[in-house]
Amino acid sequence: MRTSQTSLPGVLVLETDEHADARGSVREVYRGDRFEPAVTFVQDNVAISVRGALRGLHYRTAPQAKLVMVVEGAIYDVALDVRRDSPTYGRHVAVELSADNRRQLFIPAGFAHGYQALSERAVVVYKLSAPFDPADDRAVRWDDPALAITWPLAQPILSARDATAPLLSEQP
Repeated sequence: MRTSQTSLPGVLVLETDEHADARGSVREVYRGDRFEPAVTFVQDNVAISVRGALRGLHYRTAPQAKLVMVVEGAIYDVALDVRRDSPTYGRHVAVELSADNRRQLFIPAGFAHGYQALSERAVVVYKLSAPFDPADDRAVRWDDPALAITWPLAQPILSARDATAPLLSEQP
């Protein structure tokens, strides 16, 4: 596995190795004793999305890191710094993750996360360092003009919550 830093400190792109033969392939996607930075993950989620579906930008006020990967299809994945005391507050990084490119995105605590499905069907698996807590779940408006995120597909499919989420400047 190879790790590279993005333009936001702490947000990492991991590229996994695949071992293939006539039967198919195998790849090691996570191993705690090799993962840096050291994070304990406590919950795994799977989300299945149709082309154009946009999920996010979601975050928690309590610390929660994520490790995101795609096992089928492709997504445009975005991490947004929502740490008010950070020099990179309000900046984002975007990475295409797909089953074919075998990339993962590590998003440290203090970042909002969202993605748009690029393929007809995208199956996303992500690890969380803290259990989901609906009482602490927050969202930033996906099309906040101050963020200047260029989502690849026009007219995304949104939940009512994501369509009406507050701007970053309106966060409590």
